[in-house]
Amino acid sequence: MNSTSDKAASIKEYKNLLLSVRNLPPMPLIMIEVSKKLDNPRTSASQLSELIMKDQGLVSKILAVANSPFYGLLKRVSTIEMAIVILGFEQLKNIILALSVIDVFKPVADTNWDKKAFWKHSLTVASFSKRIANDLSYPKPSEAFLAGLLHDFGLTVLHKYFYKQFLQILKTASTKNIFLKDAEYQVMGINHCDIAAFLVEKWDFPNILGEPIIYHHHPSLSKEYPVISSIVHLADFITQELKAGDFIWDSGIKLDESIIERLKLGDKIYLYNYINNFNKVTVNEELFQGIF
Repeated sequence: MNSTSDKAASIKEYKNLLLSVRNLPPMPLIMIEVSKKLDNPRTSASQLSELIMKDQGLVSKILAVANSPFYGLLKRVSTIEMAIVILGFEQLKNIILALSVIDVFKPVADTNWDKKAFWKHSLTVASFSKRIANDLSYPKPSEAFLAGLLHDFGLTVLHKYFYKQFLQILKTASTKNIFLKDAEYQVMGINHCDIAAFLVEKWDFPNILGEPIIYHHHPSLSKEYPVISSIVHLADFITQELKAGDFIWDSGIKLDESIIERLKLGDKIYLYNYINNFNKVTVNEELFQGIF
């Protein structure tokens, strides 16, 4: 795209196309019901627990995430009521939202999509985001984990609902020898972040998760939550720099240097020293079997 107006036109075109996809799923009923409960100040932990307990599959997934070493709770959570007490309503809502996104937009592996590599990358960015958040004393490291986990979910929407364009992107990248991120623009005029932005609006994501997803390549554009957006961007960048959980769709991503000031990392020399000495977290995918 050569101009802002051209990109705006492309976004409008694909937003209309997204709206026209009949089987593009609405927010799951459990999310709607949980949101209604949380909007009512009289809702008790037991009432919320009773609602969530209706879906035993969801219960097991919530506990799997809450008890994973990546999420970082000091006390093991054995029941949903305990999860509500320890995590709080909003934290639990964000976990359910993340699990809903994963379940609804779960990609099917094919010869053109490495599902395992995608989820390993997502988990790595999530764990790196949490590690960076802890290093920088960011007050909500669990939100950084969830934002990192979901940062690339626009790619799963692209693969699942725009498969023709998805294949064309792969072909364009190969024949023109360009990065996939650049091929996205050449084929569609937008990228997976723009697609995610549509779903973030449609599903009414909390901005603390929505902005890092939309702006994980360009956190300087984040208005309300620039710090967590910068954390996720840095985590994503580190996977490529250290070849740890890196993902082919991120090849060629550039560091948004605005994060140096936003994260108070001194200068580029300090930042790259931090990256080179980064204590990588080993991602144990078995802990999340049944979720992905």
